[in-house]
Amino acid sequence: MIKLLTKVLLIFTFCICSFLARAQSGFDYAQYDLGVAAGVNVAAMADVNTFRYTPSVHFNFNYNSGPYINYVFELQVGRLEGGDSVKSSSGRQFENHFTSFLFRAQLQAGEFLDYSNNRFANAMKNWYVSTGIGYIANHIVAKSADKRGYVIPGDNNAQVPFLPVRLGYEFKIYNSYSQPSVKIDIGYQYNFVFSDNLDGYATAKSNNDAYAQFTIGVKFAIGGVTSYRKQIPY
Repeated sequence: MIKLLTKVLLIFTFCICSFLARAQSGFDYAQYDLGVAAGVNVAAMADVNTFRYTPSVHFNFNYNSGPYINYVFELQVGRLEGGDSVKSSSGRQFENHFTSFLFRAQLQAGEFLDYSNNRFANAMKNWYVSTGIGYIANHIVAKSADKRGYVIPGDNNAQVPFLPVRLGYEFKIYNSYSQPSVKIDIGYQYNFVFSDNLDGYATAKSNNDAYAQFTIGVKFAIGGVTSYRKQIPY
């Protein structure tokens, strides 16, 4: 009799657990992601006449306090180039190999949209805005004098903070438990640098420098599964 009751209790417990697991289907998400991205950079504001598009690679760790509120820690390694020592009117040309670290808070539209049973809102829920603080280490490996032969002063190894402002879209790919397990991230980021040394030229009349980035990356959920207040996929 005791063995029979034990079996019934075990079966009942298993059924309850299965029901609860199914009840959470579509509500769960991973709190941690690891990601990698490729970027195309351009020095949007600098002391040269022309700019070139150059590559960068990005590595990030994400803490998700919700599926639509994310905190991103990122490392970037890349290059910035601009000017032409022969063809440009100023004669200036530079090449900067940079390393940057940044922290961003990211808010996606799904946090405040009601996207249930609404295809348009469901498509819009993955748009996001993001900002934070960054720190860039510049290393100017090539810099020309101007057409007068005068070398404009500037720090070739400046290390300065910057303000990143980002707009993007995150495509979510769900696993068999309806959890977002892979994310494709496409974004545009504008970085306001708090100095005039991004290009190695510090001219008297120039403002602080800035650079822009177009990126595409992928993120993988790595654990810390928890539940959200509403269903994530629709």
